[in-house]
Amino acid sequence: MSNPRIVSLIASATEIVAALDAADWLVGRSHECDYPPSVTTLPACSSPKFDIHGDSREIDQRVKSTLQSATSVYDVDQALLDELEPTVVITQSQCEVCAVSLADVEKAVCEMTRSRPKVVACEPNRLEDIWEDIQRIADAIGVGDRGRALVARCCKRLEQLRRRINEFSGARPTIACIEWIEPLMAGGNWVPELVEIAGGNSLFGTAGQHSPWMTWDELLFADPDVLAILPCGFDMRRTYDEMHWLTNRPEWFELSAARNGRVVLTDGNQYFNRPGPRVVESAEIFAEILYPGQIDFGHRGTGWLPWPERPA
Repeated sequence: MSNPRIVSLIASATEIVAALDAADWLVGRSHECDYPPSVTTLPACSSPKFDIHGDSREIDQRVKSTLQSATSVYDVDQALLDELEPTVVITQSQCEVCAVSLADVEKAVCEMTRSRPKVVACEPNRLEDIWEDIQRIADAIGVGDRGRALVARCCKRLEQLRRRINEFSGARPTIACIEWIEPLMAGGNWVPELVEIAGGNSLFGTAGQHSPWMTWDELLFADPDVLAILPCGFDMRRTYDEMHWLTNRPEWFELSAARNGRVVLTDGNQYFNRPGPRVVESAEIFAEILYPGQIDFGHRGTGWLPWPERPA
C-alpha cells in the first residue's frame, strides 16, 4: 500500500504530522504552516482574504468585516488542491479565524476531480481535545500506534512538570494572558489548563471555552501578578512593536505587573495558540515566567522575553 498524500490546512496539524514522523507524506500546506521549517518548501493551498499587514486594531477590523460575508477569513486554492491529488486533507472546525473553515474545505473537495480525499477536521477546545486530534490524525494516515505514543509522551512531560511545580509552597501567582492587544482579548481554550499545570492562577478565560474579549477596567480590577502577552499569529518582534497599545495608556502603571517588571512578551504564534505537540513547551514557558530563577527549560529568548527587552 502506498503512503498517504497529506495536505494540512492548519499549522498545528502540520506539526502533528511531522511529530508522527510522517512529514515526508505532506504534499501541501496552509500559508501559515512554518514548522518544522522544512514544510515551507511545500505549496501553500490557502491564502488570507484580507491584508494581513497592519496593527492589531486594523487586523481586528478587517477580520470582523470579512466574517460578515464569509465562513472564514481564508481562501482555499481548489485548483492546486486538485492538482496535488491528496488522499487526506486536514482542517479544523474550531475557529473561523484560525484556519480555513471546514465548510470551505468540504466545498473544495466536492469540486475536485483527480482524487476524493478523506477530510479530517480538528476541533481543539481543551488539552484533551488536542490529544484526541493527534490520535484522529494518526489513525487517518495509518499510524495509530505512533499517535498513542506521541500523546503518551506529551502527557508524561506535562505530568512531570505538574509534579515539580506542586513541590513549591506558597500562593500561586496570578496571571493574565493577553491573546489580542487592541482590542483586549484573554487566552481561553487550553491556555488556562497550561497555566494551571505550570503553577499559575489564570484570571481570565475558561478552559474549553473560546477566548473572551475583556476590558481595561476588568484588567485593572483583577491586577494580576504577571501579564503575559501572547497575541494569536504574532511572533515576539511583532508583539514588541504592538506594545504601545498597552504602555501608552495612562492606566498602564496602575498594574502591579507593570510596576514590578512582571510583564513578558511571548511567541504566541509558535506556541500558545497552536494546539499541537508544542503545547508542552508552552506550559514550560509559563512555568519559567511564573517562577523565574526556580524553573528554567531554556525557552527565554526563543519563547519569551521580559518587557521591555527587545527581541533579536
